[in-house]
Amino acid sequence: MSVQINDLSKHYGHQKAVDGLSFEAQKGEILGFLGPNGAGKSTTMKMITGYLAPTSGSVMVCGMDTQEQTLEIQKKLGYLPEHNPLYKEMYVKEYLHFIARIHKIPNRKTRVAEMISWTGLEREQHKPIAALSKGYRQRIGLAQAMIHDPEVLILDEPTSGLDPNQLAEIRQLIKELGKEKTVILSTHIMQEVQALCDRVVIINQGEMVANDTIQVLQAQLNGGTLVRIQFDKPVQKTALTAIPGVQSIQAFPKHIYEVTGNTDLDLRPSLFQFAVDQKLILLEMTQKTRSVEAIFQELTQQQKNSN
Repeated sequence: MSVQINDLSKHYGHQKAVDGLSFEAQKGEILGFLGPNGAGKSTTMKMITGYLAPTSGSVMVCGMDTQEQTLEIQKKLGYLPEHNPLYKEMYVKEYLHFIARIHKIPNRKTRVAEMISWTGLEREQHKPIAALSKGYRQRIGLAQAMIHDPEVLILDEPTSGLDPNQLAEIRQLIKELGKEKTVILSTHIMQEVQALCDRVVIINQGEMVANDTIQVLQAQLNGGTLVRIQFDKPVQKTALTAIPGVQSIQAFPKHIYEVTGNTDLDLRPSLFQFAVDQKLILLEMTQKTRSVEAIFQELTQQQKNSN
């Protein structure tokens, strides 16, 4: 495993910022690391990168312990923190050359040019960082995180402040990186998770509440199937509830119904046959799954209520 976290905790006095986290991230995987504000995400990321020592537990990166081989690990890590620390008085190209020198990168000129092209900073490379928008500063942050070609990328809110066009470009860049590197991505943008992540870890109040693929979490939480269906004319809800496997019906305007099943049985064949038997015209039939936002809210709310 590229990143292995075992029973990781960080306490500040009596406050438990992180409490007994254990999970893994593999090469070729984009892991979504999610949680509400104050859940312990940034604290965990700082411990993974070796910037913060854990109270207990361990973090292994590329087979090395972050507390014993911190500098060696940081050579293999690229880190974009939530608050992107940049020397704003420097020019873009100058700053990236400075970072390249810190990493002792050979052929710095070539590598800096690659990073400028990769992050779309060609037009801004001769400008002072202070003159750039937040979106372009995020691009600089990504460039500095990637300039030494790390094996593991830790990205804390990497698309913060990007406009829709920039967001699509950076999303594609991260997706390409995820094919050959280990990427741990923290974000509050749930569409980002759906579009990018192979698996998600959700934490709340310092504890893990989920660790699986989005598809598996959807199946576990749906508790059955949900089909949205529209006919050309109204039907009796009692007629729909008589279909085997149907648990409940919710009616909407324009003869639209949301049909919930009480098992994992696919209701669509039965609903199609119902339309045929009743001589109804079927205008729409869509099987729906719970959104990432709904999964996130339910899991974090469940833990809150249990406490």
